[in-house]
Amino acid sequence: MSFIMKYIIIFALFTSCIVFANNEGTKELKIKKLSDNVYQHISYKKVEPWGLIGASGLVVINGTEAHMIDTPWTTQGTEQLIEWIEAKGLTIKSAVVTHFHEDASGDIPLLNDLKIKTYATSLTNKLLKLNQKEVSSDEISSNAFEFIDGVASVFYPGAGHTEDNIVVWLPNDKILFGGCFVKSLKNKNLGYTGDANISEWPNSMQKVINRYPDAKLVVPGHGKIGDVSLLKHTQALALSAKASNKKINKD
Repeated sequence: MSFIMKYIIIFALFTSCIVFANNEGTKELKIKKLSDNVYQHISYKKVEPWGLIGASGLVVINGTEAHMIDTPWTTQGTEQLIEWIEAKGLTIKSAVVTHFHEDASGDIPLLNDLKIKTYATSLTNKLLKLNQKEVSSDEISSNAFEFIDGVASVFYPGAGHTEDNIVVWLPNDKILFGGCFVKSLKNKNLGYTGDANISEWPNSMQKVINRYPDAKLVVPGHGKIGDVSLLKHTQALALSAKASNKKINKD
């Protein structure tokens, strides 16, 4: 690790936000402190025709251990996140991915190679296999699973952004990680729906609304963090898209 990188990481331990740069000078990874034990990581990738897009995940600290929720979008971003975690004197214990798309699960192979436990649902692993991608080392076979005892749990509400999307609940901080299943308030539509189940998305979202009414922070896969209003907003977008689909089919 270079002297400059060491300096940046040490400085970051005393600040709430750090931005790493890649070799081309564009943003590769941003880390924001959400609470004493929860950090948001934002990685970036150019996606046509939208340009540079940021994708969010979390790092949850439990004692001397750190757990990832979704991998950064790029290997360089994941390597930078690992360096940052280790510089804090923490051991990376595990990672859980919230669906099979690259912006959530792209670096399962790297983490597997490093002997870091990776978790995905049975459905996510099935979809990864269908897309010739490496599967997780450990598999979640139930709709609700305690990922970190007393600290983080995952829940499968049903199909939405993808057939396999799950959410992650952090009860101590009342933070809900919605991933790409949840849209930011800036979104005026559901975005990419190539693998979506639009007809089920509103019902699946209602399960999340019912299950986590006291969420203080809701973290979408892309865009700004909000509160429970993001859940209703996403549901409204899904209902609108569902109505449009019905109209098209009727016509």
